[in-house]
Amino acid sequence: MSECYAMNTAPKPLTLALLRLLADGKFHSGEILAQRMGVSRASVNNALHGIEQYGLTLYSVRGRGYCLSKPPQWLDEAQVYAALAAQAGDFQLEVLDSAASSNTLLLQRASQHAPSGSVLAVEWQSGGRGRLGRTWHSGLGNALTFSLLWRFECGLSGLSGLSLATGVALMRALQSVGVNGARLKWPNDVLGAGGKIAGILIEAQGDMLGPSAVVIGIGINLTLPQQVLQQIDQPVSDLSQIATELPDRNVLLATLLRELAKVLQEFSAKGFAGLREEWENAHLYQNKPVQLLLPDGTVVHGIVRGVNQDGALLAEIESAAGIQPEMRVFHAGEISLRGNHHAAD
Repeated sequence: MSECYAMNTAPKPLTLALLRLLADGKFHSGEILAQRMGVSRASVNNALHGIEQYGLTLYSVRGRGYCLSKPPQWLDEAQVYAALAAQAGDFQLEVLDSAASSNTLLLQRASQHAPSGSVLAVEWQSGGRGRLGRTWHSGLGNALTFSLLWRFECGLSGLSGLSLATGVALMRALQSVGVNGARLKWPNDVLGAGGKIAGILIEAQGDMLGPSAVVIGIGINLTLPQQVLQQIDQPVSDLSQIATELPDRNVLLATLLRELAKVLQEFSAKGFAGLREEWENAHLYQNKPVQLLLPDGTVVHGIVRGVNQDGALLAEIESAAGIQPEMRVFHAGEISLRGNHHAAD
C-alpha cells in the first residue's frame, strides 16, 4: 500500500471485467480468471496491478489466487429500474464504467435533444467536478456519482434556488433509506459530523425566457478509503459514519431519482418558495454564527437567518458598536460559507 498512483488514470476494460469476477469476495486463481477472460495469466496480473489507486484492497496469495477485500457493489441498470417500480418509465438510465465527467457528457447529449429524465451513472470519473471548479475524488464502488437531465418550460431566470431544491430531494432520499444524520449547507452541500458527504453541481442550457435544460450532477461518499482521502484537501465524511447500515447502491440511486423527480416537478410548478421552509429546517447553520468568504478576500461575520424565495442566503451581519445589525442578502456565486467552528466550505 506504500505506492502512490495518479487517480486520473481510467481503469482498463479488462481490469473492470476482472473486478466484477472478484465481486463475490472469494479467492479465484489467476489461471481460471485468465481462462474466463480468454487472456494470459500475465495479462491478468498486469490488469490487476495497482488496483489500490481506485480505493480497493486486493489480496494475491500464491496457490490461492486473487481476492478482493470488501468488493464494490456494482451499479446495475436492471436493478435500478426494478427499484424504481412504477416510475421506471420516467427515466432513461445508462451506467458507464468510466467517463471524464457525467455532467459534461450529459450536457453534450442535452444539446443533441436527449429527453428529460436522462440519467448517466458512472462507476469511475477521471474529471468529476464540484462547485468553484474543484475536483470530485472517489474510487470504485465507494461513492455514487451520477447526472440527471431535466427540462423546464421556464427560462434560466426562473431556475433560482434549484440547487437548494435538489438538496431537499437528497435529504428526503437519505431519510427514506434510513440515513438521518445528514444536514444541508448553503448552497449545495450535504454534511455529516466529519465534513462533506455529498455535493451538487447544477449546469444549465437555454435562454433567459425559456425553455431550459438543466443537468444536475450529484456525488455521494458511501465509504472513503485512505487512498481517496489523501487526494482531498477539505474535511469530508461518508454515509458509513452516520448510517446504521449502508444502503444498497442501486436502491439508493433509484430512491434519489424518485425524490428528485418529485421535487423538480414541484419546483417547475411553484419555484423554490414552496420548499424553502423544509430546506431551512435541514440547514446546519440556521440561526448560527458563520463566516462568509467574499470574492475579494473579505471575511464577513454574521448569523444565518435563512434563505429567500430565490435561494439567496439571508444573514444578520455584525456592524460597528452601537449600530443595529444589518440583514443582508448573499447570492452563491464565488461566496463560501463557513461555520465558526467548521473548516469545511
